[in-house]
Amino acid sequence: MEMPSSPQTTGKKLTPSAIVKYFDQYVIGQEDAKRVLAVVVYSHYRKLGKANQGTVEIAKSNVLLIGPTGTGKTLLCETLSRALGVPFVTANATSLAQSKYVNEEIEAVLLRLLERAGGDLDKAQRGIVFIDEIDKLKATDNQHATSGERVQHALLKIMEGAPVRLGSGKNIDTTNILFICAGAFVGLDTITANTHAFGFISIGEADNQKVLDRLNSRVKPTDLFEFGLIPEFAGRLPVIAMFKDLSRDMLLKVMVEPRNSIYNQFREILKNEGVELVIEKKVFEQIADLAFEYKVGARSLRGIFEEMITPVLYVTPDQPEIRRVVIKSLFEDPCFS
Repeated sequence: MEMPSSPQTTGKKLTPSAIVKYFDQYVIGQEDAKRVLAVVVYSHYRKLGKANQGTVEIAKSNVLLIGPTGTGKTLLCETLSRALGVPFVTANATSLAQSKYVNEEIEAVLLRLLERAGGDLDKAQRGIVFIDEIDKLKATDNQHATSGERVQHALLKIMEGAPVRLGSGKNIDTTNILFICAGAFVGLDTITANTHAFGFISIGEADNQKVLDRLNSRVKPTDLFEFGLIPEFAGRLPVIAMFKDLSRDMLLKVMVEPRNSIYNQFREILKNEGVELVIEKKVFEQIADLAFEYKVGARSLRGIFEEMITPVLYVTPDQPEIRRVVIKSLFEDPCFS
């Protein structure tokens, strides 16, 4: 499929609104999170572009993404890296916590970033590192508390900015690398419900409730401390973006609206075989219903879709006379013609 140009590749000014428009081509919903992330990266890369040109030093704002599994946290970050044209790598906090050699594992992540940059050190030092399941570093019992806290301490220095010597012998400076951490943070909502107590703000009455609702929906650093993140680590993640559960309608849109939607991907595969794939609306509704029941967001969509399409992909390559496939129900055989 033809990939659309990003703001970075077209030479357009990299504004927050341009980044959000690019997000919208791939990620359904999560409007607030898109805007928060767009503003952060705009400020971050504007700072890099103006290095040594001003008298005010602009601090780096790493980001924490909070939301249920399958709501698009990883997808949004992958899309961001394409929009910016910067190298991007992912790491898993659970794997880091299980390793005896945390610092070596972290160095391996940075080495992968350098590889993604094609060995260009300067480019790698402007890349993005995405660390998933950061909430798994919380203290749940003595053993996990020790390993989780150990990883948090190990990440502190590189997230703030420090030279790290890689196994290749090169030093990579993490000062300008943007770190984005993410997790489901199950149970955090209970903590926030008990700690938020903003009751009155002395401003105009019309705006009062709007500002109050916004303040009460924010996750405070103390909430993260109570959850199990150490204060120093939470302090390295000053910007927090919240992701919401995907509704049934949003799950339906995920399958058909993004440029690289599941439907478009399989239509392209069959198009290369000279076959037109037609899936009726009822089918997408049935898949969305099942996925919504599974309660793991968009993660289950592809599995259900692949199971449905497998018989089609098995048959069509051996039968060149087939030119069209129509699927009318998830629970009925496809119609070949």
